[in-house]
Amino acid sequence: MIYKFKSAASGDVIMLGPHGDAMLGLLGREPAAKGIIETRDMPAAIATLRAAIEQAERAAAQPPAPDAGERERGHDDEPPVSLRRRLWPMIDMLERAQSADVPVVWGV
Repeated sequence: MIYKFKSAASGDVIMLGPHGDAMLGLLGREPAAKGIIETRDMPAAIATLRAAIEQAERAAAQPPAPDAGERERGHDDEPPVSLRRRLWPMIDMLERAQSADVPVVWGV
């Protein structure tokens, strides 16, 4: 599934299914084909996503275990996409939507 998040306050944000599912999971929501984030829920959603980014960056700063440095076969030259890069468009959308007092929806 592909998620297409929409808001009247910004352009659309598109996420592949696993990344959208993970983001919704961070927000305490079950993955769903349709949904809405109301403006009253946006401050908590923004704070939660930022906290997840900070936690991921702290974990990445820790020295890896001896065998954890090996990358998956076939992906030697590709650095992993950070959680910050994956979530920044959604955080930006939520901030704009909150300022404009409009919801963020998907699947509609």
